[in-house]
Amino acid sequence: MKSTSMERSSGSLYGWVLTTLCLPIAIPCLLFRILAMLREKRNTRSLNGKVVLITGASSGLGEALAHSFFLAGCKVVLAARRKEELERVRKDLLAIHTTVPTHPPIILPLDLSDLNSIAGKVQEVLEIHGAIDVLVNNGGVSVRGDALSTAIDVDIRIMLVNYFGTVAMTKACLPSMVARKEGRIVSISSVQGKFAIPHRSSYCASKHALQAFCDSLRAEVAKDNIKVTLISPGYIKTAMSVNALTGSGTPYGKMDAATEAGATAESTAKNIVKAITRDEKDVVMAPIAPRAAYWLRHLLPSVYFWVMRKRAEKLTA
Repeated sequence: MKSTSMERSSGSLYGWVLTTLCLPIAIPCLLFRILAMLREKRNTRSLNGKVVLITGASSGLGEALAHSFFLAGCKVVLAARRKEELERVRKDLLAIHTTVPTHPPIILPLDLSDLNSIAGKVQEVLEIHGAIDVLVNNGGVSVRGDALSTAIDVDIRIMLVNYFGTVAMTKACLPSMVARKEGRIVSISSVQGKFAIPHRSSYCASKHALQAFCDSLRAEVAKDNIKVTLISPGYIKTAMSVNALTGSGTPYGKMDAATEAGATAESTAKNIVKAITRDEKDVVMAPIAPRAAYWLRHLLPSVYFWVMRKRAEKLTA
């Protein structure tokens, strides 16, 4: 009995000490979390009424982003090549979110590879809304093929859409933002813009280029109160791999296992909106393996090169 009583007393004492030690840490953490949530809600409300132009808005992540921004009360402009799909997304936004008090979405048929038409398309939006508060550069195309067998025309097309198309959109939107001393450029890159993997040379190159462009741009336009956010997601479960090109330029036409197991477009879109409201500059949204590869590339490059060589051999086999 004495032993049991002592054990209880010891347990109570242990619990009291643990509680006493943890409270000074737990309370500030809780307060910080509450303040962060309140700040996030306030920042999300600040999106209300903002004009948001989204490229690649006809499906996948672009479509999910349209829903997230529309729910935040934004005036959404849907841009992509397929007009009929843009019409579908527009109807879905109005049908699903019937209680959201915002402007009906505008559709903007747009081909990022037609660089000379982009400035005129942006001007159309400016004539309607008078401003573009947020440009989301989401449109792009992927590729599946080793560097040796990938036709140079495919390399050019990937770079044209993913890099030059994004740069052209950004440059078309910037003058009005600079004049107003307000705006945000958001570019959807990839973790493959942080480190390269085999059979993605063209795609990785386009995203590496986008990383450099955004880093330079961010510094240059800071004086004009223009923010630049680069998002680098991991695999997202969309039709990206299905619509990807092969080395010969034909459609890849199938869902990769890694893409199939990727994050949902909806959860990724919500996290992107959060990153914008928090004014984050360079965000990696990926599970632990891609994050580890990123650090491995910089801290232990010889190991990284060996891992990628083995991956290339496996893909070739």
